[in-house]
Amino acid sequence: MALRCVPILFCRPQKPLLEIPGSGSSRGRIVLELRCSKLKCLALGASTQRGFVLVGDEKHGAKTSHTGKIDEDGSTVSRAVHKDLNLLPKPLSINDLSPFPDNGSNVRIAYQGNPGAYGEEAALKAYPNCETVPCDQFEAAFNAVELWLVDKAVLPIENSVGGSIHRNYDLLLRHRLHIVREVQLVVHHCLLALPGVTMQEVKRVFSHPQALAQCEMALTNLGINRVSADDSAGAALMVATRGKRDMGAIASARAAALYGLDILVEKIQDEDDNVTRYLVLAREPIIPGTDRFYKTSIVFTLEEGPGMLFKALAVFSLRGINLSKIESRQQKGRPLRVVDGSNRGSAMYFDYLFFIDFEASMAELRARNALEHLQEYAGFLRVLGSYPTDIVLQMDKSPKLRVDFVIK
Repeated sequence: MALRCVPILFCRPQKPLLEIPGSGSSRGRIVLELRCSKLKCLALGASTQRGFVLVGDEKHGAKTSHTGKIDEDGSTVSRAVHKDLNLLPKPLSINDLSPFPDNGSNVRIAYQGNPGAYGEEAALKAYPNCETVPCDQFEAAFNAVELWLVDKAVLPIENSVGGSIHRNYDLLLRHRLHIVREVQLVVHHCLLALPGVTMQEVKRVFSHPQALAQCEMALTNLGINRVSADDSAGAALMVATRGKRDMGAIASARAAALYGLDILVEKIQDEDDNVTRYLVLAREPIIPGTDRFYKTSIVFTLEEGPGMLFKALAVFSLRGINLSKIESRQQKGRPLRVVDGSNRGSAMYFDYLFFIDFEASMAELRARNALEHLQEYAGFLRVLGSYPTDIVLQMDKSPKLRVDFVIK
């Protein structure tokens, strides 16, 4: 018997796991999950697994056919050439690997709130022909994706006026969903009331706390009391169903049309440039490319030592990668870190998770090198997604030549 190495491709419907281990056992790991939604064999990079099988003795110099049959003179006899070649599977094209359909047809998108919520508008902006599915809480939207009740979920992550939505950062870490797209939605708040109600009759207004905060100055000038609700569209529904003339709601113009309310004031928000950034989450990551501008979102922790955060951020600067967002959150499982103080016993500090968005695709070598470098300082590292950015570039009327010299 001769030992010969033969490649074997294992095709399984469940998710294969590709792990890139760190330099030591105590270091973190970059985890990239590639899941197959259909029973297709995709040989993508390192996801192909190889094995060894024993093969019988062969004549020296003899060639094997696809059928494995060998003539006595060493020539091959192939019985497969007479098969219909049209029955063989066709190679995947670039269209087959598209990260998402252009119009979102046959896609179910979960969002938090009632119909008419801003999350629904974000879903329809990303996928105009999708079927939207309302959820009462953000965590219910995550669960709907994980239980295969919907295809994707849309959730807000930050607002240009109200700042970050910290609850959703915690949910990103708790669940194993992947960011596949971002949507930036311009938010115009409206003051809604029952038909025929005047401004002077409205004494209290209901809406989501973020929406109320974004209209704080306007509502103060009007002398209207503010009451928190689960979501803005739910507040509009409450005003429509209770039928009280002293009640108003801060919601969208679409919510007013859905629930038959009048718009008393348009664009009641304090700042005209009121933009909310939404993330689209899915069970499977997309295959990042370089055909457009991409962002990559990661979360990591740092080992103990002086200057560790500086060193972690420097891995991106050294490669000319721009950081567009950095957010820190306390670790709930390990909120405090005890370290030795200088000649005064021990000291306790908060232990943080760092969420970072950087402007590069994981298909780029510089991005992969940056994360490999980051592993030297990180105790834990996870890629949340590498996805196309929702940015429209505007050319300067008087462009200037700019040349950047970057060491890769």
